[in-house]
Amino acid sequence: QVQLVQSGGGLVEAGGSLRLSCAASGRTVTTYTMGWFRQTPGKEREFVAAIRWSGGITYYADSVKGRFTISGDNAKNTVYLQMNSLKPEDTAVYSCAADSHPGSRWPFQFGSWGQGTQVTVSS
Repeated sequence: QVQLVQSGGGLVEAGGSLRLSCAASGRTVTTYTMGWFRQTPGKEREFVAAIRWSGGITYYADSVKGRFTISGDNAKNTVYLQMNSLKPEDTAVYSCAADSHPGSRWPFQFGSWGQGTQVTVSS
């Protein structure tokens, strides 16, 4: 069982930046892809970004391309989300996720989830 612990988030003004972190742990931890999702009340969970450790391939939602950057350390099973030029519409609960299936491809099989952290962008 992979456990994901998030940190970061909070309140920021529009145009500002925040950084989220997520560390995976467990008795036997092997993650092949890690990602970030977000959700607002009354809406479905939305994909934000993902990084596939093999080859360091990154994926982004169109709504965050050019503003958000996903990165991480495979050896530490840690992933980061640097969020720049934040907009009020980025306000949501952000959750990290891990895919522990070898050979998994887009849209991946995220089976482990972090506890979620609130990001609020004021206008």
